[in-house]
Amino acid sequence: RRLPLMSNTIEKLLERAVLMLERLERVLPQALSQPDWNEAVAWRYRKRASGHGVLEGVRHVSDMQLNDLQEIDGQKEKLQQNTLQFVQGLPANNVLLTGSRGTGKSSLIKACLNAYAAQGLRLIEVDKDDLTDLPDIVDVVAGRPEKFIIFCDDLSFERSEEHTSELQSHSFISYAVF
Repeated sequence: RRLPLMSNTIEKLLERAVLMLERLERVLPQALSQPDWNEAVAWRYRKRASGHGVLEGVRHVSDMQLNDLQEIDGQKEKLQQNTLQFVQGLPANNVLLTGSRGTGKSSLIKACLNAYAAQGLRLIEVDKDDLTDLPDIVDVVAGRPEKFIIFCDDLSFERSEEHTSELQSHSFISYAVF
């Protein structure tokens, strides 16, 4: 006669345990999920309030073209050549673009994306504060046929940051070959 009562107690305990596990799973880190790669040619990595990261497709990518950029021919030529080599599967270097705000660093990167998107070039923008999640992003794009530029805009440093001097704005491009 005790068996039905004990069975009922165990059943209630199991229900509570399942609810507790569901709540716990919502706050535990989750693997970055695959976005719809056909949705866009550029994505932004964003952290949600829950702490989970997500790649959001950029619906309206700037239509900036390399020919639109004036007075930066040296930088443009070097970045264009490096990006072309990357897209073709040849060795390419990571790039740090420096200069004052508004000098075209981001525009140059977007123009390169537009120039080579048809050849499989893709861009993922990552905020400076989220660079620690780079391994998660790499895991998601590893093995993809596209070539990904990991782009971090506005890497400005303040004097208060250890071992840095006062620098102007920077944009960092990592040519992600996996």
